[in-house]
Amino acid sequence: MTTQEDLARWIARVVLQDREAFERLYRATADHLLGLAIGVLHRREWAEEVLQEAFMNVWYGAQGYNPQIASPMTWLINIVRNKAIDRLRSGRALREASVELDDEAMNVADDAALPPERQLDDSLTKAQVDRCMSQLAGQQRQAIALAYYRGLVHAEIAEALGAPLGSVKTWVRRGVDRLRGCLEAAGIGPAAGGRAA
Repeated sequence: MTTQEDLARWIARVVLQDREAFERLYRATADHLLGLAIGVLHRREWAEEVLQEAFMNVWYGAQGYNPQIASPMTWLINIVRNKAIDRLRSGRALREASVELDDEAMNVADDAALPPERQLDDSLTKAQVDRCMSQLAGQQRQAIALAYYRGLVHAEIAEALGAPLGSVKTWVRRGVDRLRGCLEAAGIGPAAGGRAA
């Protein structure tokens, strides 16, 4: 089993451009770091690119690692996470239609005045909304997120996405229809006779 000491030793060897140490470091951490990148980006091909860029940073910047500040794995995670966030923020990622919803926008408020069963019900509803949102096409998901969680109108969404206004209106309308159908099938919403979404 690989230890933090192993990782630190390999990073120290990478500073000296030791290819074997670099390969060992990569093999020991790549799966975990790729999983982290996929968790941020939700697209494997982007995550693989981010991982490659991150390890290029490690190869050329290993001398920047300071064991007094962070453990080796924490240092690697920060590199990958920062690269993934940069990718999300880039105009290219935005145009390619997969802006991830920020967690704060989707969180159910923790209201101490609500009874526990209502808090559970709200949490289950949120999980169902998350699942239904993940089934939408990228453009639909992104347009709906900008409309409902950021409060943008169609023209502002079109400007933010660099897309024609007509396309944005179509994405929102079709996305809302698909979202409503998914939620009603899950027993959430007026047509299902269940909880209102």
